Amino acid sequence: MNTTLQQDHDHKPYVNKFFDRYKIGTIIKKSNFNKVKGFSPTFLFKLIFVMVFVTKTMHNLLQSGYENEHPHKDTIYRFLNSTRYNWRKFLSLLSIAVVESLSILTSRDRVEVLILDDSLFGRDRSKAVELLAKVYDHAEKKYRKGFRMLTLGWSDGTTFIPLNFSLLSSENEKNRINGMDEEIDKRSNGYKRRAESIRKATEVLIDLLNQVDLKKISAKYLLFDSWFAYPAVIKKVMENNLHVICMLKKMSTIYYRYNGKQIDVRDLYKSVFKKCGRAKILASVIVEFGKEQPVKGKIVFVRDRNKKRQWLAILSTDTNVEDEEIVRIYGKRWDIEVFFKMCKSFLNLAKEFQGRSYDSMIAHTTIVFCRYIMLAVEKRDNEDSRTFGMLFYECCDEVKDIQYIEALSLLLKLLREYLHTHQLLPDDKIQELIDAFISVLPAFFKAKLRKLKCES
Repeated sequence: MNTTLQQDHDHKPYVNKFFDRYKIGTIIKKSNFNKVKGFSPTFLFKLIFVMVFVTKTMHNLLQSGYENEHPHKDTIYRFLNSTRYNWRKFLSLLSIAVVESLSILTSRDRVEVLILDDSLFGRDRSKAVELLAKVYDHAEKKYRKGFRMLTLGWSDGTTFIPLNFSLLSSENEKNRINGMDEEIDKRSNGYKRRAESIRKATEVLIDLLNQVDLKKISAKYLLFDSWFAYPAVIKKVMENNLHVICMLKKMSTIYYRYNGKQIDVRDLYKSVFKKCGRAKILASVIVEFGKEQPVKGKIVFVRDRNKKRQWLAILSTDTNVEDEEIVRIYGKRWDIEVFFKMCKSFLNLAKEFQGRSYDSMIAHTTIVFCRYIMLAVEKRDNEDSRTFGMLFYECCDEVKDIQYIEALSLLLKLLREYLHTHQLLPDDKIQELIDAFISVLPAFFKAKLRKLKCES
């Protein structure tokens, strides 16, 4: 197979630099991506990876190849639908490599954390998608068709890197619109992901932690919101040598031991002394929670700036941390919200493919996460003030410029072949003519054409 299409999608500097720096091809081989025939998994992965940056649909992107060098649509979908590929291992290996490279740039005084949250993976217009379920959307306060995208990530307060995720259907069979494909090999990675999707989110949370090599990540805390703030969950997280900082629910069924009494968080707030005036931190108190082998924790009550006379409760299992530091560390949880917004608004999460298999959605989500990782690394390396949106559009513009240069180079190549075939001019005269043409071009085009010439 010729390399025309490969060169046509080798966009620089962002994509190539990212693939070379983190050895994406090697990671793909380690993750059980095996070539049976035709195009290599690395080529297909890269082809899908750049799709969002060339602002094309898959149909238009495939038609941009030359002669018979582009893969067929069925080739792309076979790649996405494979049950053998270990997408979880691929994302984990890549993310850990990125985190280790970023940790060198991070001061030892900066607190590194893990963040866990879920977001809606919407498929409202779908009917036949495997394991499709009715999922409650906390933002719109209603049920929608799709999945809960439970995501675990790392952050140092500046850069967020996704480490692991699971697309959850529903543990309640009544809420599942479609079931699991019964023909899936139960020994495959695809079946394991499907079995995981119908479990409770609080159970999958622990699995996501166990599947990541935490020894290679210098994170001390796990941050999550009130949806996962149950004593049993917190105690299981602590078994992974992690402290928890989370928002607490104002529930009357969860009790904390204070001054020898078991009381809920509302009564606890009423019983403690509050600061006067406009203090942001109203009070803090040391409590115990859990029926068997109780665990100590510090609850910090802060003023709700969105609602007057309302308060929020933040729990930290590290009781030696100051109140202000607990609030500051928990503020890093916002990084994952930015991540979700970026993936949905710019990187085509849940919009790029309309595959019906569960494997295709796992593959698509992993590729979208990898796109975000590339932009996050580029932003961190430059230490600039560009937003992710600005960086995304600059990458798209650069890709378009490079495509234009490669098209111009192809035209010059065709002109050379035409003149040589019809013997209108000798080879040295043809080269002089083309060199004279390039010499009068603007410096930008001149430099790019010379670089392409050297690489060829």
